[in-house]
Amino acid sequence: MKDAWDRFNWLWEVLFAVAYLATTLLVLLGPAGPPRKVVAAGALTALALSYLLWGRRLVRDEGSPAGQRWAFAIVVLALVGVALLAEGSSGFILFMACPLLFSTLEFRPAAILTAVAILINPAAAIVNDGFTGPTLHIMLPMSAILVVFGVLCGKFIGHVIDESKGRADLIAKLEASQAEVARLSREAGTAAERERLAREIHDTLAQGFTSIVTLAQAIESELDTDPAAARRHAELAARTARDNLTEARAMVAALAPADLAAGSLVDAVRRQADRLADSSDVRVQYEVDGPLPPIGMAGEVVLLRGAQEALNNVRRHAAASAVSVRLSAVDGSVRLSVRDDGTGFDPDRATGFGLRGMRSRAEQVGGRLSVRSGPSGTELTLEVPA
Repeated sequence: MKDAWDRFNWLWEVLFAVAYLATTLLVLLGPAGPPRKVVAAGALTALALSYLLWGRRLVRDEGSPAGQRWAFAIVVLALVGVALLAEGSSGFILFMACPLLFSTLEFRPAAILTAVAILINPAAAIVNDGFTGPTLHIMLPMSAILVVFGVLCGKFIGHVIDESKGRADLIAKLEASQAEVARLSREAGTAAERERLAREIHDTLAQGFTSIVTLAQAIESELDTDPAAARRHAELAARTARDNLTEARAMVAALAPADLAAGSLVDAVRRQADRLADSSDVRVQYEVDGPLPPIGMAGEVVLLRGAQEALNNVRRHAAASAVSVRLSAVDGSVRLSVRDDGTGFDPDRATGFGLRGMRSRAEQVGGRLSVRSGPSGTELTLEVPA
C-alpha cells in the first residue's frame, strides 16, 4: 500500500499545487478590496503550509493517531471557511480541500465535513451580499450538486483505498505462503534425499561390508584347515571390497549403480546371483524369460537393489540350501522373483530397513512388492512397469 502511495502521490501533490496557485491568483485578481484579498490569500497560504508541514505526514502514515487527524481536518475546514468568507472566488480551493478530508478521515465524517466546506460558499455569499446577492441563485444548486459529487468522489476514493489495502494484504499473505511452501519443499527434499541415501547405503555399502565380515570369519576358520578355500574367500573379499569402493564413488558422483553402468540389468542381477553362489554353499539358479521391455534407469535400479536385498537376506537369515532368481516380462512389467527353501519369517513383523526400503523404491516408480513366507521358504516378487 505504501509503495503504491509513494508511486502515485505526486499526482495529488500536483493537484494541490495547481489548486492553491490558481485559487490564490483568482483571489488576488478578484473585485474584493485589499484587506479581504490579504485575508483570503493568507488563509489559502496557511492551508497549503499546513498540508506540507503537517497533513502530508498524516496522510502518508496510516497509523497516525485519530486525534491528530481530526485536529488537522478541523484546521482545514476553518481555513477554508476564512478564505471563503473573505473572498468568494476562494471556492476553487475545495478541489484541494475535499480530497484532503477524505484522505485524512473515515468516509462518514469526511463526507460531513466536505458537505459543510461546500456549503460555506453559499453561506459566505449570504453573509456578504444577503439573500439578494447576484450569484446566490446559481450558487445554491451548484453547491447541492457539488455536495453530491464530492461525496461520490469520496466514496470512490475510499473504495480504491480499501481495494488497495486488500490487495496489499493478499500479496503479503501470498508471499508468506510462498515462503512457507519453499521452506516445506526444502525440508521435504532434504528428508527425501536422506531416505534415498539411507536406501543406497543399506543396499550397497552395508551389504558389501556384511559380506566382507562374513568372508573374513570364514577365512579365519579355514586358514589352518583349508588354505585353498581361505585363498578363494580372500579373493572374493577383495573383489567385494573393490565393488564397494566403486559403488561409493558412483554414489558420490550421483551416477547410476556401478553394475548397471557396466552392463544390462540381466547381467547386473546375474552378478549378484554369482556372488551369493561364490560366497556360500547355497545353490543358485538364475533364469531370464524372454526379452525384457525397457523400463528406464530408475526401474532398473529398483530391480537391482531388490535383488541385492533379497539375496543378502537369504545369505544372512534364511538358512537356505537353494535359491531361484528369475527375471520375466509380465503384462507390460518386468518382474523379479527370488525364491528360497529356507526357514521363512513373518513379513508383517519385519523391523529392518530392507523390506521397507524396497517397497518405498517400488512405489516411487509405480511398482509393487509382495512377500510370501512360511516354514517351507520365502518368495519375494517385485514388479516395475515398463
